[in-house]
Amino acid sequence: MIYSSYDNPGLVKVLSFLKSHNTEYLSGQDLSDVLRISRVAVWKHIKKIRELGYKIESKQKLGYRLESSTDMLLPWEISSGLKTKIFGKRAYYFDSIDSTQNQAMKMALDEANNGTVIIAEKQTDGKGRLGRKWISPKGGIWLSIILHPKFDISVITLFPIASALALSNAIEKTLNIKSELKWPNDITINGKKVAGMLVDASLESNKIENMVLGVGINFDVDVKQIEKILRDTPNFYGVASLSEHNKTVKPILLVQSFLMELEQIYNLLSAGDTKKIIRGWTKKSSTIGQNIELTTEDVKIKGKAIKIDYDGALVISENKKNRRITSGDITYILK
Repeated sequence: MIYSSYDNPGLVKVLSFLKSHNTEYLSGQDLSDVLRISRVAVWKHIKKIRELGYKIESKQKLGYRLESSTDMLLPWEISSGLKTKIFGKRAYYFDSIDSTQNQAMKMALDEANNGTVIIAEKQTDGKGRLGRKWISPKGGIWLSIILHPKFDISVITLFPIASALALSNAIEKTLNIKSELKWPNDITINGKKVAGMLVDASLESNKIENMVLGVGINFDVDVKQIEKILRDTPNFYGVASLSEHNKTVKPILLVQSFLMELEQIYNLLSAGDTKKIIRGWTKKSSTIGQNIELTTEDVKIKGKAIKIDYDGALVISENKKNRRITSGDITYILK
């Protein structure tokens, strides 16, 4: 099942009218007259709307009334009331896909897709950092965002860090949950991972052609089941789910808040204002000031995390010398 921002205009019109009149009943004839579609078309749209998880009450001689919205992250739900200029104005929803990142990278060649969101109910081959698999069952928020950035290539490594800050801000504002940021781009709650980022970029002649941000959020997932799968994988340090801390907020509100926070931070990067991002990230960081062991493909480093640099590199004090590291996995050394 696939839906886009441009599909089902009749269904969206019926749904929008029901939403704007949700305190009253609307007859099939009312909807037919106002929307200029047949009674049969109205009935078909109502049937489909119900299949998509919306609750619609119907009473003989009165008509239809929308009782509650869906939990599905449908394109028109993402764009409805979204206060962004670019991000999320176009969206595609998949009930199941191998990877939103794969789909977004195919679409990223077209500049018209700048800001487009690809979102899935579940992924069969979700992608994590460094080629790792990301477990993506139903109940999570799995999305990718296509970007055609104007900022300098020198700050591309700062972008996933900035994106993690945007998500952490959104989580706090919508769910009233405080999270921490673990370098390079993990969001944690009480030391366990609740979300992560990765970025795929196409570069040419020292210029960013396009970029795709992949985001995985454990919104309402079975933590024990995921931990069972991942327990023996490298750098595993636990799984958290947002629903463990707040069960009242619908996922669409978090997605919309994240897109707004991300666009603001994206604009800061475009304006070259990296200091504000670094200050914000450092304030929420669980990494800075910690004794850590950092593992890269080539080396293991033990030292103290001092700060992140202008480009997102982690500065580590090792044997009284500072080293800059741009990628790797870190483990906290507890004394």
